[in-house]
Amino acid sequence: MGKRKPDSPAEELIPEKPTLPLLRAAAADCRACDLWKRGTQTVFGEGPRRAQLLFIGEQPGNEEDLTGRPFVGPAGRLFDDALAEAGIDRSRVYVTNVVKHFKWEPRGKRRIHKKPNAHEIAACRPWLRAEIALIKPKVIVVLGATAAQALLGPQFRVTKQRGRFIESEYASYVMATVHPSSILRAPDEETRREERRRFIDDLKKLARVMGK
Repeated sequence: MGKRKPDSPAEELIPEKPTLPLLRAAAADCRACDLWKRGTQTVFGEGPRRAQLLFIGEQPGNEEDLTGRPFVGPAGRLFDDALAEAGIDRSRVYVTNVVKHFKWEPRGKRRIHKKPNAHEIAACRPWLRAEIALIKPKVIVVLGATAAQALLGPQFRVTKQRGRFIESEYASYVMATVHPSSILRAPDEETRREERRRFIDDLKKLARVMGK
């Protein structure tokens, strides 16, 4: 019986005995899709190896691409503040993205986020699977539709199932909620306040199950 053909070239880069530093170093050389050509660098996940709580976003943004760190842009700062209000210690959670390179299009002098396509998500999936397998979190939270559908299937709808715990092979507790960037895009201050409150309410549910 022949060796199984890998689903993505990234699979061949996964170390035989992975650690987070080894995975990060291997991912820095990933060419499984074309996004590396436009991104400044691979932006790998960050956080403690034994984190019980893992957050998954869509992809790095402009600031993340430039610094090489996830969740450090405007949405990341909103995320940090919301975690604090929900009583969750940011230093004890692991944060990563479905896609590890920034996909963007130019708009004047700015680089504007562009949604990754199915091929790019599939190409990057081995890295996400390796992170989950290594960390073995108790709780996984997917942020936004792209992350939710990448992990939970194309039929999943955050609008209908946000804030609920879902049965999954990946962790004892899996929840989907909105991505903090969607809060920043709300059309007015009142809507932003309401969406932020709902996001924090979702996070408070995590704080409760973490104690079980």
